[in-house]
Amino acid sequence: MPRLDAVTLRQLRAVSAVAETGSIAAAAERLGLTPPAVHAQIKNLEVALKVTLLQRNQTTSGSQPTWQAKPVLEAARRVEIALQLCVSQIASLSSGQSGRVALGVVSTAKYFAPRLISLLKRVAPSLDVVLHEANREGIITGLERLGLDLAIMGRPPRQPEVAATLIGPHPHGLIAPPDHPLVSQRVRVEDLISEPMITREEGSGTRILMTRYFDTHAEGMSVNLTVMGSNETIKQAVMAGLGLAFLSLHTVTEELRQGRLVTLDAPGLPLVRQWFLVYPQGVPLSPAAAAIHDRIIAMAGSFLPELPAPSPDSV
Repeated sequence: MPRLDAVTLRQLRAVSAVAETGSIAAAAERLGLTPPAVHAQIKNLEVALKVTLLQRNQTTSGSQPTWQAKPVLEAARRVEIALQLCVSQIASLSSGQSGRVALGVVSTAKYFAPRLISLLKRVAPSLDVVLHEANREGIITGLERLGLDLAIMGRPPRQPEVAATLIGPHPHGLIAPPDHPLVSQRVRVEDLISEPMITREEGSGTRILMTRYFDTHAEGMSVNLTVMGSNETIKQAVMAGLGLAFLSLHTVTEELRQGRLVTLDAPGLPLVRQWFLVYPQGVPLSPAAAAIHDRIIAMAGSFLPELPAPSPDSV
């Protein structure tokens, strides 16, 4: 059996050069080697493959490939093409012109993340941005384990340490069905204590912010909480009249615009926080991730939802 492990790129290039130039001497000049060195490379290849690759050309007194050399020359051609493609891809990856980027977003950001991905495909079509949605804890875990190149979240974590850049405002408020008794009036915090409040699970960014809001404006008062697992479920529950909710207003843009939900005029609301683009501190971004990072920052939050102006009946 031929010894494929003994076949080298130098040997393949030597036999290809002889086939193209017609002689060992000409091949040696092209390759920058001596004729004995080229002859040795070809002999070693013949030993490894157990075939004769060159024969004397009766017309020119040079060398020409044997019929057994044809598959070897084709293999050499394909190897050269593969290497050229490899070099091109490496150069493209190194320059940030191609590559894959894992972008994580917290659950609340999924309402604008598809639009962001669409914009990125327009400005960087050669980069593959893979979207990963999770709750806050899931995104933090992805950053810790370096499973995410970049992430969009509302409050950068303390651990792991991240580099964070502000990308735009993130308003939060109390939402209610349009026929709720508290609509169209100035709401006191005391009015909310007796209202069922539908909320996300502990540890979610929205739940943390809601807790801080009530700690600030209703210290010592308990709130009647019902936990539901997603923003979509919470919105449907509020529209069904099961209670009020403290949510990112970016999650209810369409419902507010259509009048299926309204915001309540309560103290300190809307509560405006910020969206941040983060990545693990001290971990260099790949060229592709750096390119996506810079493009997102350059958009200056233009991909964030625009909130409808409140109707006269809701203020």
